Amino acid sequence: MNNEKLVRMMEIAMMAALAMVFDSIVIFTAPQGGSVSLVMLPIFLIAFRRGIKDGLMTGFLLGVLQIIFKVYYVHPMQVLLDYIVAFSGLGLAGIFTSAVKKNIMNGQKKQGIMYLLMGAFVGSAVRFSAHFLAGIIFYGAFAPVGTPVAMYSLIYNAWYMVPSFIISAFALSILVATAPLVINVRKKRGYSL
Repeated sequence: MNNEKLVRMMEIAMMAALAMVFDSIVIFTAPQGGSVSLVMLPIFLIAFRRGIKDGLMTGFLLGVLQIIFKVYYVHPMQVLLDYIVAFSGLGLAGIFTSAVKKNIMNGQKKQGIMYLLMGAFVGSAVRFSAHFLAGIIFYGAFAPVGTPVAMYSLIYNAWYMVPSFIISAFALSILVATAPLVINVRKKRGYSL
């Protein structure tokens, strides 16, 4: 195994572990679960640093760690949606990696940050969609009497996903704007920095 591949694998593992730590630092929690935290930040960071593939892998690893340490189990498909699909989907933020890097590294920070926010929105939207579907399919019994299940799932998941997206995107924007090297992978002496 070459050094560059080893560094990539270590970055993926460290960002997934950091996401688990950030997930345990809860800003606030919804009454029936779902919390606002910076769990998405490390996934977004690796997606913009390394690209969509590594973002997806990091999100997948986070989903597996969530299953091992924090799973709330109703049905196997619910676990797949709420953990694997939801957290892997965050890595789709990486579809804007080249646009973010190109603009940030060329001194066009406003445009780079716009692409970064678009990517964070895409990743968050995929995570939200997975939780929304799981809410409709598996948690409909929690909907108050007379409330449509889809409306309940929409409101419930938006309650924590919208603030999580805003906080994570804001933190990521500040991080990239003030320290653009966090998303720049350079080769030096045979390994990546």
